[in-house]
Amino acid sequence: MLKKFPPLLALIFSVFFIILAINPASRAVWLAEVIPVVIIFGLLVFTYKGFQFSNLAYAMVAFWLFWHTIGGHYTFANVPFGFVTDLLGSERNHFDRIGHFSVGFYAYAMMEWLLRRQHCDYKLAAFFSVFFIMSIAAGYEIIEWWYAVAEGGDAGIEFLGSQGDIWDAQKDMLSDTLGALFAITLYYFVRPDKATTNKALSQS
Repeated sequence: MLKKFPPLLALIFSVFFIILAINPASRAVWLAEVIPVVIIFGLLVFTYKGFQFSNLAYAMVAFWLFWHTIGGHYTFANVPFGFVTDLLGSERNHFDRIGHFSVGFYAYAMMEWLLRRQHCDYKLAAFFSVFFIMSIAAGYEIIEWWYAVAEGGDAGIEFLGSQGDIWDAQKDMLSDTLGALFAITLYYFVRPDKATTNKALSQS
């Protein structure tokens, strides 16, 4: 069952993606939002035979895929997330903040790839993984800015998703970074690279 987890997860996500592609709140925003989802999902499927991550790594990267797909369907500012807004006593929809936090989960997969391939030691892998996520976060904020200016109108505003917060970009990048720090901390306790090495030694 554990070996079937990644293909099963991919199948579930594919069905989920197709369902949420039907009648999104804004087709223009949906198209812009799903581009990174399709690219990352495609890369994971394409590289599956060459390198298989741990089930936990696949679960963590899948969290963002599902979350971002929901955001693309509703637009992030308008996802039905009122119960969390009320719980926090906030006027802002924080669905996108959790999405940015989950971007940091990819640091877990990055560390797993670096260490299992023996490209570097743990400290350097952790350093590189966090800064990799930070660079992706900064790059995505620039893309959001570019798209909002180029598209304009409601679609540009919805894709930008700042909800009137002048520090939205900085807070998003902080959320990405905190997610990465969480991921590398979790990796420290799980160490799937050691589990893979021990399994190989026991079979030799």
